[in-house]
Amino acid sequence: MTMALDPRARDIAEPRTAHLFDMVVDLDPRLDIGPGPLGRRMFFGSAGGTFAGPRLRGDVLAVGGDWGLFRPDGVLALDVRLPLRTHDGDLLHMTYGGRWVTPPEARAEMADPGRRHLVDPARYYFRTNPLFETGSERYAWLNDVVCVATGYVVEGGIAYRVSQLL
Repeated sequence: MTMALDPRARDIAEPRTAHLFDMVVDLDPRLDIGPGPLGRRMFFGSAGGTFAGPRLRGDVLAVGGDWGLFRPDGVLALDVRLPLRTHDGDLLHMTYGGRWVTPPEARAEMADPGRRHLVDPARYYFRTNPLFETGSERYAWLNDVVCVATGYVVEGGIAYRVSQLL
């Protein structure tokens, strides 16, 4: 049975993106909070990092992190809060959720902390939806921006290519 499209739906343009910045987040050793009713909760604390793009650059501060949840199906549900300091001293609050889906055939490689950064990111799905808050007049435009990002593992942490939805 084919569903008829609601006549109120319009054929509109697909979302476009523009590169906002690339970011590398160094991570502290993870804290295993343990299994709970929703899965295994882990905390991945930020040990710092950097971000740089055409309109802003600066440092990831070492006070945020990811309250990740490993679901029973092996997917990591992300819940991240990171403070960023721009090169000119302004503070940004970056938050994002997302999903990191590693297929069963790549999980053993990804579990090896000394080699996981060598796994081709095309072998897993790591996507997030960054949002920002700031009181900075200079960067107030970020308060109204919705982003998408692709993540991947780097030695000592994770990295993202962050794109603004236009």
